[in-house]
Amino acid sequence: MRAWIAATTLLTAYVGSGLAVSAPQAALSTAQAALPRVRLVATGGTISNRSGGRLTAEELVASIPGIEKYVRPEFEQFTNVPSGSLTLKQWIALANRINSTFADEPDLAGIVVTSGTDTLEEIAYFLDLTVRSEKPVVVVGSMRNPSALGYEGGANLLEGYRVAGDARSRGKGVLVVLNDEINSARDVTKTDAHRLDTFQSRAYGILGVVDADRIVYYRDVVKRHAGKSEFDVSGLDDLPRVDIVMTYQGAPGDVIKSLVDRGAKGIVIAAAGAGATSGTQEEGIRYAVDKGVFVVTTTRTGSGRIASRGSGSSLRFQIQGEDLAPVKARILLMLALTKTSDGAEIQRMFTEY
Repeated sequence: MRAWIAATTLLTAYVGSGLAVSAPQAALSTAQAALPRVRLVATGGTISNRSGGRLTAEELVASIPGIEKYVRPEFEQFTNVPSGSLTLKQWIALANRINSTFADEPDLAGIVVTSGTDTLEEIAYFLDLTVRSEKPVVVVGSMRNPSALGYEGGANLLEGYRVAGDARSRGKGVLVVLNDEINSARDVTKTDAHRLDTFQSRAYGILGVVDADRIVYYRDVVKRHAGKSEFDVSGLDDLPRVDIVMTYQGAPGDVIKSLVDRGAKGIVIAAAGAGATSGTQEEGIRYAVDKGVFVVTTTRTGSGRIASRGSGSSLRFQIQGEDLAPVKARILLMLALTKTSDGAEIQRMFTEY
């Protein structure tokens, strides 16, 4: 079991039996003891990527000014790598770690997860489908590294802790907090390679904001999510292979055929407009369907819903991706395939989640 450290204002600790623990609870002030316990589970990313070596979870928490006014911070180091280096097996292990932590520690108010921003929306949505608690899980990151002028990692972490410790965050699924804004893991996407306001939910808008005086929510999440999800990864070692293919003018269908031949169990098409393909992609899709491979149609436009194409035996392996971004449709299909090979059931999942 990975060592974790419960941080106090002075971050005093002792080490014994491989486990680093905070000063005794009795030593905390009465006021601080009343604050919610929130744990950071650090995975790495730009937020930790200091020149000369990565910041540890302990160093990240120590860099947050005034955190002791809001929560009793704890931390553990899950891994410390760029987000693109995390494997699907590590995704599963992370979800299982969060689920076991909530089950074993009922007095823990919430969990904050750090991630690199490049694939942050993916890991956040995976957790949104696999965390089996309604307690807040908040994913944070940083666009600038700790050695850069204007590093915002400490501010994002503080806000993540505050949101995870706020009772009003319960039942909203996994949340993404950066740049003073709270977004749903399902809806949010990275929209700019460099700007601090990169994470947006496009037409749906933010869930809320983190202001100096309090957390403010403006809307709720109506799709099924963490705490209400049917997906259980506790018995999984890995996820089935699902690939994404983009539509572009004259796109060849043999790309789809090749992926099928190499073992893909599902294909997500990032189609043009409201679901149009090009070139010989339809031939490739027919090949995949004939092989029993599920094909999910999404849009590459960044927003909009793919409408239902009706029913019938010819469509039982063709799923409409609703309004999910291609990378998130891939995650939902991977999880769906761990439960069923019934196309109608998979379509239900895409409608509900």
